[in-house]
Amino acid sequence: MQFLIAAKRLLIVWLVLFGFLQSGVQAQTQWPKQPIRIIVTFTPGGAPDILARVLAEQWQKNLNVPVLVENRPGVGGNIGADFVAKSEPDGYTLLIGTVGIHAINGALYDKLSFDPVKDFTPISFLASTPNVLIVSKQLGITNLQELVELAKAKPNQLTFGSSGIGTSLHMSGELFKDMTGVQIRHIPYKGRAQSLPDLVSARITMLFDNLSSSLPLMKAGEVQALGVTSLKRSPAAPEIPTLAEQGLPGFEAISWFSLMAPANLPPDIQMRLNQLTRQALNNPEIKARLSAGGLDPVPGSPQELSKLIATESSKWGRVIVKSGAKLEQ
Repeated sequence: MQFLIAAKRLLIVWLVLFGFLQSGVQAQTQWPKQPIRIIVTFTPGGAPDILARVLAEQWQKNLNVPVLVENRPGVGGNIGADFVAKSEPDGYTLLIGTVGIHAINGALYDKLSFDPVKDFTPISFLASTPNVLIVSKQLGITNLQELVELAKAKPNQLTFGSSGIGTSLHMSGELFKDMTGVQIRHIPYKGRAQSLPDLVSARITMLFDNLSSSLPLMKAGEVQALGVTSLKRSPAAPEIPTLAEQGLPGFEAISWFSLMAPANLPPDIQMRLNQLTRQALNNPEIKARLSAGGLDPVPGSPQELSKLIATESSKWGRVIVKSGAKLEQ
């Protein structure tokens, strides 16, 4: 009799354990079962927004849930990044990470409401694009030397815009000031869309912008491009010389973008998102479309993304210390 009771108890234990295992398997296979949000920390139209919408478009072909893009601009990307960092790590709230958020802001701001590394789960590198130095056609400037001469003749009178304090576009300007020895005032905007009308009308002198975002304006003849911030010319605009070849050797300041999730994302969801991202960006049609727009899509592993963030954080940390820039959020 005691043997039968013990056997029944053992059977109950095994059934309970089996139930837990089954529920774990179901939890892994049920994702996604509700809409996915991709948070973009800048206004619509720029490279982060373009990449988010490409992912949303491609994912919806493979998943049976809506994939939404939500723009939350402000404070160099910190507003949107903070929102994602404090979201549930369930794979339904994701972030288009940037060099500004994950490699610059940690050194630039005295205090952040989130940790740029520890509060996020890396999923995949997405793409990079050179930044490009553009000026208003109304200035009549056609090359870098003319701009530097004008800036030296009028210290602190020229201005450069950016899509926000601490962004790679802002840091491109700081690096430019450091390497040329000029004094130019920084005018931050909430996003590139707000800065462009002021540039076209010459209310600001110059602007560092993502090449992918500026190409339509350059082709329309609304702005004058002076140089790209990569070490090599971009295949998307080979006629634009680099700043490095125009007297600023070693000048490099590219914008890169990644896909991130809140910290402690389950590994199975992390790898599923990585797989979906690679599949989307390795699509030949998508790859060609992004490349034509000045973006170089190179999705990779979470480990590769972590190494890049560490390297870039060290580089931009040195630039920030040298510039003396320090901000309060």
